[in-house]
Amino acid sequence: MPERAEQSTGVQLLTIDEGNDGQRLDNFLLARLKGVPKSWVYRVLRRGEVRVNKGRCKPERRLRSGDVVRVPPVRQAIRSPDQPHPAAIERIEQSIVYEDKRLLIVDKPSGVAVHGGSGVSHGVIELMRAARPTAPFLELAHRLDRETSGCLMLAKQRSALRTLQDLQRRGLIEKRYLALLSGRTRRGRWRADAPLRKNTLKGGERVVRVDAAGKVAVSHFTVETRYPDATLVEVRLETGRTHQIRVHAAAGGMPILGDTKYGDEKANRVFRARGLTRLFLHAASLRFRWPETGQEYHFEAPLSPELREILEMMDKG
Repeated sequence: MPERAEQSTGVQLLTIDEGNDGQRLDNFLLARLKGVPKSWVYRVLRRGEVRVNKGRCKPERRLRSGDVVRVPPVRQAIRSPDQPHPAAIERIEQSIVYEDKRLLIVDKPSGVAVHGGSGVSHGVIELMRAARPTAPFLELAHRLDRETSGCLMLAKQRSALRTLQDLQRRGLIEKRYLALLSGRTRRGRWRADAPLRKNTLKGGERVVRVDAAGKVAVSHFTVETRYPDATLVEVRLETGRTHQIRVHAAAGGMPILGDTKYGDEKANRVFRARGLTRLFLHAASLRFRWPETGQEYHFEAPLSPELREILEMMDKG
């Protein structure tokens, strides 16, 4: 993965010359700080971290020749070809569901990897770091497959990361997913507990298979809606193995629609013709209690419009 180009500027004191006389403060900063997300510029303006002649000011302030503009430290001031495009940064910022001093919850779009690598230059973590160039700490607290959408946790403090990892190891974070499975079932709910083992093929592709020598994996499926040739289910995880829901669904004879790795190609073709161009798997909610304070956290991410449209066009059975 290419390294993220950075430039640490420290505090800058910029004197306005005749060429910038009359320019709006926000436009001056956006032009001066190439590659810095627009959202960062407006955030530091709101916080009063940008000063003109030592005073707080609004984005629309008109600058005059001789004004001195104080700009706070910027970690990313020059955009290189290896840096994320501003539009990608804006998109991921717009997907934020919740944020406080410890946590940042993102409704991850399908098709966006959680981190760069394996041919992907920038994932969620690289985009968020670019969006928050002065953030002292920002790390992924768990993972979602690239094609899976929905709730993704990031930690803004090292102590918060350790807490979230500990809660997950102890099974104290309730994760619920929505998936559209191929076929129709009479069962209302079922438990899948086939052990799973990761394998790497000769070409480097990673696949997961049911294997008695694999790791314990438990998924609970509950039917939400039955359609003539598909079933919408909610899935609750006890464990968080790679591709767990996808492999358990396929092993049970009802693979997730749109799954090109473990799915049914014939069923996928039928639903592709109906407009399903992605994996129908969505991390719908997260729920946990913060151990130090007892605070209850509950986050939800609605189905994206393209998935809702697929459901709306099918007649309920």
